[in-house]
Amino acid sequence: MIKKLLLLCLLIILANTSLHAKTFSYGEIRKMPLSVEKDYYIWRFLKQKRTTKSEAMAIIRDAKYLNKKLKVAYKKKTGLKASIPKRKPAATRSKTDWKARSNGNKSFQYGIKMVEANKLGKAAQHFNAAYRQYVDRWEKDKSLFWLYKVTGKKSYLNKLRQSYHINIYTLLAADITNSKYPRSIVTPTVKKNSVFYIDETNPIHWAKVKAKMHLPSTDLEDLAEMCESKATIGMHTYLKAKACNYKKSYFPFPYRSTMKKFSKERQAMIYAIARQESRFVPASVSRSFALGMMQFMPFLIDHVAKEKGERIDYDDIFNPIKAIEYADFHLDYLDKWLFHPLFVAYAYNGGIGFTKRLIRKKNYFRKGNFEPYLSMEKMTNVEAREYGKKVLTNYVIYLNKLGKPTRLLPYMKTLTDPSKTDRFR
Repeated sequence: MIKKLLLLCLLIILANTSLHAKTFSYGEIRKMPLSVEKDYYIWRFLKQKRTTKSEAMAIIRDAKYLNKKLKVAYKKKTGLKASIPKRKPAATRSKTDWKARSNGNKSFQYGIKMVEANKLGKAAQHFNAAYRQYVDRWEKDKSLFWLYKVTGKKSYLNKLRQSYHINIYTLLAADITNSKYPRSIVTPTVKKNSVFYIDETNPIHWAKVKAKMHLPSTDLEDLAEMCESKATIGMHTYLKAKACNYKKSYFPFPYRSTMKKFSKERQAMIYAIARQESRFVPASVSRSFALGMMQFMPFLIDHVAKEKGERIDYDDIFNPIKAIEYADFHLDYLDKWLFHPLFVAYAYNGGIGFTKRLIRKKNYFRKGNFEPYLSMEKMTNVEAREYGKKVLTNYVIYLNKLGKPTRLLPYMKTLTDPSKTDRFR
């Protein structure tokens, strides 16, 4: 009798900690607009036991992109290799812009190599070339900062201070010259609680807003106004930034009643990551199916749910309050090993194993000329490299907005002191 009771208890525990999955019909998925959000639901549909092989073979043709998850789920369901119809590529940057950026990247990387070789004159030539070739303002700012570093000329800092863009280089220029941070930081005040025809937790609603955004006839300012509410603040500020061609940098301040229970440092970190991951759009879905405002991968949702002893459906993470709760839980783990917001950002993006391997390398984040800037630029993981810079910048801005006067430069100075950054060294 006792054994039976113990077995029953075990089954109840397992049931409560397993994924509480929704189910979807073929008709539901079929009606969704072509989008990465639909791709996510196709993946969910393919993983259902009740989905038939013929349904799987039909629905895969509705996918916009084929990522690894879709390919694996389709192969498992049908035994076949997934393929989708050729689609007209979405409008992107011009070939001229892409070529200019590619050339700028080459020149900039040559400049970094010359810095490593202590050939500063040649480094300056390459950074100058990168500045001329780059199109995006933040990349021009990066080149200007390195021109200052290798020449010592403050005229480059003065140019940086005139930039409208908010990035690690413009903040550092302000710090080095004892100036105020740029005025293009905007935190809008929104009074309306919600927009009745938009469910901010529904990825398909966000997919429809994005579809409107890409129509040539759409006035982005008007569309931003349509999405103006506390619930849809992420959509609103995303569209406002796009409408002004990113001449203003929007730093919204949502979910205050939930966020206030955390320390200012934790609030700033969650805000910093959310802004970079999703621009505070709760129903965001990436091509790799990172989900929600904090862009959790499904495997991490499973792990956190298990650790918390919860039943959860992946769609539950589209609730921003749940996303904040899970982010706080995950950051508790990262903070046990990493004490610096830059390294926490690297770990959030690339994983704690990646971050551990990186900072343990003898030629990274150690005392020396041009450090820690050189280590930050020579990372081969480009995504984590740029992500870290942006999250650190966001973190400093949000600390200031939370009433804690903060400058970026002191954070840079501690990066080569392991006692103040991590437990791995």
